[in-house]
Amino acid sequence: MPGYVIVGMQWGDEGKGKIVDYLTAEADMVVRHQGGNNAGHTVVVDGKQTVLHLIPSGILHDGTVCIIGNGTVLDPEVLCKELDSLDASQCAYHDRLFISSGAHIIMPYHKVLDGAQEKFRGSRKIGTTGRGIGPAYADKADRAAIRFADFVTPDLFRSKLAEILEYKNVLLTKVFDEKPLDADAVFDSYQGFADRLRPLAADTVAMVHEALATGKRVVFEGAQGTMLDLDHGTFPFVTSSTTLAGGVCSGSGVGPREVQGVIGIVKAYSTRVGEGPFPTELMDETGETLRKQGHEFGATTGRPRRCGWLDCVQLRRAAKLNGTTGIVLTKPDVLDVLDIIRICTAYDLDGKRISEFPTQVEDVARVKPVYEEMPGWKQDISGCRSWDSLPGNARRYFERIEKLIDVPINIVSVGPGREQTITHRSPFA
Repeated sequence: MPGYVIVGMQWGDEGKGKIVDYLTAEADMVVRHQGGNNAGHTVVVDGKQTVLHLIPSGILHDGTVCIIGNGTVLDPEVLCKELDSLDASQCAYHDRLFISSGAHIIMPYHKVLDGAQEKFRGSRKIGTTGRGIGPAYADKADRAAIRFADFVTPDLFRSKLAEILEYKNVLLTKVFDEKPLDADAVFDSYQGFADRLRPLAADTVAMVHEALATGKRVVFEGAQGTMLDLDHGTFPFVTSSTTLAGGVCSGSGVGPREVQGVIGIVKAYSTRVGEGPFPTELMDETGETLRKQGHEFGATTGRPRRCGWLDCVQLRRAAKLNGTTGIVLTKPDVLDVLDIIRICTAYDLDGKRISEFPTQVEDVARVKPVYEEMPGWKQDISGCRSWDSLPGNARRYFERIEKLIDVPINIVSVGPGREQTITHRSPFA
């Protein structure tokens, strides 16, 4: 059975957690293949909200195997707290949650460096969450990192930590005027995490391939969104990993032929957290309405999200980058109160009409969105359970999106609950 990738099509926060949870009812395995705890996936089941940062959203389905792949960076303390929350809610995860031996570990010095570097940037700050994600990926590229297999092997962990800290302490004290870290103290504080997580270590590449070979359906879960991709996003205002569908291959250890479909998650309007250009941002009452109606505050940081109209120029680029085969439209119910809804169909750049997303961040910052207007539906759609039960204006808005980005809508989510989901076309067809 081929695998299916779930990818955010905007700047993250599109509602991937709920959709992974929803689709896992038809899947046997969920694989998280990149990112760290700088993103949060919120899932609501029977009115109860669960926020996950590292554990795949499929964990809430009994029997589903969940994998944290080698492409992730793992904060052991955060993961242990997530396990505590699963224990408290009596969600059994033993024998179905596994961590790749090749996943890289976020250490205390990564978090200190993250904050110090952002402070050093001053007015040029990126808007990092300060969770140590960027420095951890930098160490991975620099081949000076601790992997999960090292972390759960005490002697190896101790020796590698001492070697790395010798260099990191010079950087912390001499460059950033921070206090040095003591290798023994860090080792001792992390041993409890290592002891707890050691049973979860596995050759996850072999596990994923065995699942695929035996006819099981595998869903690959990404974090963040397309425009935060390290290579193709609005660099440097991006995350430090590959957020595109293609990142599944290296981040989980599968070849491209194992991917049957790419399910793109699209919020019915646009949001962004942190710094960087955002062409359709609304700095007015409508933007505030979207923020309040959509509860647009970060699941990880609590920061208010920047809100704007749907940007189909950006979405067309995302569809190309990911090879998107179908989309899930989330949170259109937030638009219920609006008389007029706008869609960005093109940009004006220095007086020239363009239909492609610029490759230079400076150009993205200068573009002016070109809009077309559609009438709102002015009624509550959160109770709709079929395509035909949606108001005509809502369906016309959705169909216009399909046409503008040339990708069919598979599913429409009209609220946070599992039951508030309309399957228009099966994403697994």
